[in-house]
Amino acid sequence: MKKWWQKTLVFLVALLTLGIIPPNHSIWDHLENGQDSNRAQSANYKNIGVAEETVESFADENTETVDPIDSILQLAKEQSYIKFGSKIAPVIEDEFEQRIFPTIEQIISSALANLDDETKRYLTISGKPGGNYSERIFHIADGRSGQDLLRFHVRTEKRPLEGYYYNFHYHTYEDQFASHHTIGDIYYSKDTPPKWLS
Repeated sequence: MKKWWQKTLVFLVALLTLGIIPPNHSIWDHLENGQDSNRAQSANYKNIGVAEETVESFADENTETVDPIDSILQLAKEQSYIKFGSKIAPVIEDEFEQRIFPTIEQIISSALANLDDETKRYLTISGKPGGNYSERIFHIADGRSGQDLLRFHVRTEKRPLEGYYYNFHYHTYEDQFASHHTIGDIYYSKDTPPKWLS
């Protein structure tokens, strides 16, 4: 990975997570060395669990520990904007912030609230959204088993005489990801939209 990109990524993650993921975290080792972890899928997921020494250091400073679901929500927004890229984000940002992401937050919070504390500690979120015309924004999984719990996607739809819309939806493990649960639609334009991540 190019050094400038890695340094930028380290800075952004440190800023967004308020230092929970330090620069010497194993995530950066994997990025720098291009190595896969012991679990087959974990290289594509970000573990939001907090190490014990981190918890102790926060306790010493009389601050509250970070809720794993809050960390997932921060990373979910980050992954969404990475997916949109610099060409799509300015066009849909306002509607995404006002209508779509609050619904995503509710879905994630309610779906993960019933998990036990141990499972919450090992939640992971996919590390890279799908590019080109792929629908995947991010997936949330149990980091121990690698089993996806929620999958959030966006599909580009062309509607005759109207133009292009982005259909945000999700799938859940409860029905083996068979059902398509709509979150909402955002109008893009009559012009053909660019590829994701552009």
